[in-house]
Amino acid sequence: MRSIFCCFLVLVLFASCDSNIIKSEYRTLEDGVWNKDNVLEFSLSEMDTVTEHDIFINVRNDNTFPYSNLFIIAALTTPEGEVTKDTLEYAMSLPDGTWLGKGNGSIKESKLWYKENIVFSTSGVYTIEVSQAMRKNGNVSGIINLEGITDVGIEVTKSTP
Repeated sequence: MRSIFCCFLVLVLFASCDSNIIKSEYRTLEDGVWNKDNVLEFSLSEMDTVTEHDIFINVRNDNTFPYSNLFIIAALTTPEGEVTKDTLEYAMSLPDGTWLGKGNGSIKESKLWYKENIVFSTSGVYTIEVSQAMRKNGNVSGIINLEGITDVGIEVTKSTP
């Protein structure tokens, strides 16, 4: 009976794995603070040059994050040195303050769309740089130390039709 249960558990674990994930990587932010000058860099190599991919920016926040949205600057650099830079805004909570991310306890993880159906047209190393671009309303200068962000990562998956 015990061996049947173990076999069943192994099958469930294999079935629950997402085979579409090509790469998933995180950077942990010291003391849950994201400094505006802390540009997080992720490298992608040996990417399929035919298949379409989706890229997500994953953000983990805790209850000390004081805002309902998050502004991020993301840059994708190709092996030829071409840079595509985007300023992105993501909702992090509902109007009543309920966090939109998934997770139990005080840490919530949000999977945020970055690029959809992108083809890495040439082989080589692609680089994604991510930085926070938060500002208080009416202020030109940005927030230097953004509290409440514990980890930032990227996830690259095969696009699904």
